[in-house]
Amino acid sequence: MVATRNRGKLLEIEAVLAGVVEKVLCASDFPNLPETNEDGTTFSENALKKAREAMLFTGLPTIADDSGLVVRALDERPGVFSARFAGESADDVANNRKLLAEMVGTPPEQRQAAFVCVMAFVTPDGVEQIFSGSVSGRILDRERGTGGFGYDPLFLVDGFERTMAELTLAEKNCISHRGQALRLFRAYLDKIRL
Repeated sequence: MVATRNRGKLLEIEAVLAGVVEKVLCASDFPNLPETNEDGTTFSENALKKAREAMLFTGLPTIADDSGLVVRALDERPGVFSARFAGESADDVANNRKLLAEMVGTPPEQRQAAFVCVMAFVTPDGVEQIFSGSVSGRILDRERGTGGFGYDPLFLVDGFERTMAELTLAEKNCISHRGQALRLFRAYLDKIRL
């Protein structure tokens, strides 16, 4: 079970776990699954809390991630507040506008950022594992690309001349923070299945 209702995340997870996990259920498959109050101060705390709560509700082994954008010029913000940077009910458009507004006047050489993902896996029999990944880049002064979600159109990946939103899903999964964490999770699943 994947503790997310985010279709973008779910597509990335299904792509990496194809051939290892037969069917991926998500939070939308459990209409009464309550939302987790992400009140942790770290990505790890939030990921573990989401995974534990969803596992207890469904009785299924569960993965959950907390990911976000950390921007050096903004003292590592938005961080754990990435999804609600512009407010509790903010969407991607509002969050991107706020990020652009806060970055006004920041020179290109000071726009370093990273996407960070911490993925937690918990099972009904007490297994708890953490897998993490990060990808470095910089924040542009305008959006580019139509793929992906979240801050992807503003994030120019180091070593590429494209934003996350300009990469194909396969390319993104090869380099992304979530892709890295998922490959570690997949390797873990391969190992415990032996």
